[in-house]
Amino acid sequence: MSDYPLIADHGLIGDLQTCALVATDGSIDWFCAPRFDSPSVFGALLDHERGGHFRVRPTAETFTGKQLYFPDTAVLVTRFMTQAGVGEVTDFMPVAGAVATDRHRIVRMVRCVRGEMTFAVDIAPRFDYGREPHETHLTEAGAVFEGERTAMAVSLILEPEEQRLAHPQVDAHGDVHAELTLRAGQMRGVVVETGPARPAHPVPVAEAWRLFDETVDFWETWLGQSTYAGRWREALNRSAITLKLMTYAPTGGIVAAPTMGLPEQIGGERNWDYRYTWIRDASFSIYSLLGMGFTTEAAALGRWLKDRVDEQVGGNGTGPLNIMYRVDGSSDLSEEVLPHWEGYRGSTPVRVGNAAADQLQLDIYGEAIDSIYFADQRGITTGHQGWQRLCDLLNWVTDNWDQPEEGIWETRGGRQAFTYGRLMNWVALDRGIRLATKHGRPAPLERWRAERDAIYNQIMERGWSPTRKAFRQHYDTDVLDAALLRMSTVGFITPTDPMWISTLEAMDAELVTDSLVYRYDPEASPDGLRGSEGTFSLCTFSYVASLARAGQLSKARETFEKMLTYANHVGLYSEEIALTGEQIGNFPQAFTHLALIDAAIILDRQLDQNRPVTSTRSLRNPPSDTARSERK
Repeated sequence: MSDYPLIADHGLIGDLQTCALVATDGSIDWFCAPRFDSPSVFGALLDHERGGHFRVRPTAETFTGKQLYFPDTAVLVTRFMTQAGVGEVTDFMPVAGAVATDRHRIVRMVRCVRGEMTFAVDIAPRFDYGREPHETHLTEAGAVFEGERTAMAVSLILEPEEQRLAHPQVDAHGDVHAELTLRAGQMRGVVVETGPARPAHPVPVAEAWRLFDETVDFWETWLGQSTYAGRWREALNRSAITLKLMTYAPTGGIVAAPTMGLPEQIGGERNWDYRYTWIRDASFSIYSLLGMGFTTEAAALGRWLKDRVDEQVGGNGTGPLNIMYRVDGSSDLSEEVLPHWEGYRGSTPVRVGNAAADQLQLDIYGEAIDSIYFADQRGITTGHQGWQRLCDLLNWVTDNWDQPEEGIWETRGGRQAFTYGRLMNWVALDRGIRLATKHGRPAPLERWRAERDAIYNQIMERGWSPTRKAFRQHYDTDVLDAALLRMSTVGFITPTDPMWISTLEAMDAELVTDSLVYRYDPEASPDGLRGSEGTFSLCTFSYVASLARAGQLSKARETFEKMLTYANHVGLYSEEIALTGEQIGNFPQAFTHLALIDAAIILDRQLDQNRPVTSTRSLRNPPSDTARSERK
């Protein structure tokens, strides 16, 4: 298991249609093409022997590896320090654009910065999760790997006079091994290109630098749209870039994470495929992107949501909405197991697809409509046809909110009357009523109000546990659920209501450990799966927002600052934090990064509103030593 790097020991690169993970040892051990949800080309992250990788690292027996992003970009630099010198590999993917394509490129620029360094280059693709064999063809300009359905060309970055690959070897698996020796100031490397079979071709050094400059310019220009000027600008900028990297530009859909199978418990079975777009995640992303001023991305996500509603609820649609879709909007997410892969550090089964796609999760309607309402407040309005679909959606909610469901956490232990699902249906109807009233739109307001109020009364009567003095996970349990941290955020209850303060105190006692927050206690509320999990980073940031709204600003800020220390070396977060402090679960996770953005914006606002006013006189005339002693 020592062959597996830590999940957190990776940086992310991408081209807005797919992406890759690069470890601190210079290995690309996760890359799917041509889309996020396509079969893998490199998958050593889930099986270090059979998964495939592309590694560039020093031949020295000992070296130190460090990573950083080129400032304000998604260009990743992996630096190596040895006794003989310093070298680096700069990895990036030229932006593919908004038109879906099978052609995707990874540029790996290899440089010697000081002294001299010899790099070992190992290229070992394993197409279709290691199920599609390939043939390898070497040329003077690089190598071509061809399978029955997949092809990849690796072209050398060369000076014009250089026309051959130095000392390459092809092993029995069709993998290429070579060495590259550089002196200070030299840069060479390769361009990996997937798509229809094509020959490798020499790439001039100047061309590689041009691609680098274009990619840097794209990211700097994009990030320049940000309107955030608060206390945690660096963390929010990195989160925004990460969310953008997980966006499929042709449709605007955003994947929950670019990985599959990374475990919520090392050696456990909670290993899911997250390379899809959840209605919930997309809705939350609209808040975060608009909060930072990225209106184009928020509008694209809004259109993606509208298309799903049009297809399944309005017109000839049958409803309800699926909870998740592929990035192109299709809904075939049938789940299968890869029995030939051992899983990350022995965590099996490794699943492709996600059977939770067929679950009933009622909260998604509130999240979707709340995001539409939030966008409306910022000038992104819904037209006539959009309003008709919205009414269809709300009419479906009025007919179906009072039924058991699987809940936000996709439990596989049976349907329940989850309080959070009821809460978000209240939000759906409340926001629909507000939109209709604001714009004078036709709507069955009396019916919507009656159902909204019925939900409110039901939650207050059945969602409250007199024993725990807190709102509970579902009506047949006294288990607490961190999803309910959103109750005050969505306006269902005021942040200072005694019932809410009591709920926060109960959660603090049971679900919070050194500022980190568990989703719920799976032992007290069986979810149909074996094993346990770590603290859920989304919930920790939601806890920060709830504390801030409740006026507990010192505690909120301390919790937020502590959580920032759990980011990896380049500011990325996985889904969960293990007891050891190790990042676990799929990586990086969109939910965590968008929750970080929301928590920071809310905390900034509350801190600014409650900033103490210090008089000029007190600064010029500090208290005497006697006065200080009296205060002590």
